[in-house]
Amino acid sequence: MQEGFTLWFTGLSGAGKTTVSEMTARALRERGLAVEVLDGDVVRTNICKGLGFSKEDRDENIRRVGYICHWLTEAKGVAAIAAFISPYSEIRAELRARIGRFVEVFVDCPLEVLIERDAKGLYKKALAGKIQNFTGVNDPYEPPLKPEVHLHTDRESPEESAMRVLAKLERLGFVPRRAA
Repeated sequence: MQEGFTLWFTGLSGAGKTTVSEMTARALRERGLAVEVLDGDVVRTNICKGLGFSKEDRDENIRRVGYICHWLTEAKGVAAIAAFISPYSEIRAELRARIGRFVEVFVDCPLEVLIERDAKGLYKKALAGKIQNFTGVNDPYEPPLKPEVHLHTDRESPEESAMRVLAKLERLGFVPRRAA
């Protein structure tokens, strides 16, 4: 059985967390690893339905996901991949301490670029006051100070970002190096 780990993608809405995490998951599966992906939008509508967007509810959402990741990592030896805005550094630190084999990936993209991209129209609504507690606009985001991987999705392709994550996992010894 493989030794599990949790790969935690954090960043603002639209930064590329889902895209890069799915590409990374696909590459890990190609290497024969057992992988489970937990995505913010999917979890919110299923596991954490009923939670709002207050700081307390956001923390509870992340704690629940962290519990699942910990269980997958420890009990099942799975590469658990979580893609969540997870705006608060304190809760991310709590998860890191609980899980142990935890790799934080900061999916960084400037707010101006995200507002330009705005595929879902959420930034436009938040800036117009139609969405309250929108992270990065009218609610805080605390960027990681020392993530294991710091991606810049405004300057690199999703493929380049996924390759950087994989390279870090190789250096950490969490995944086997790809045969040349």
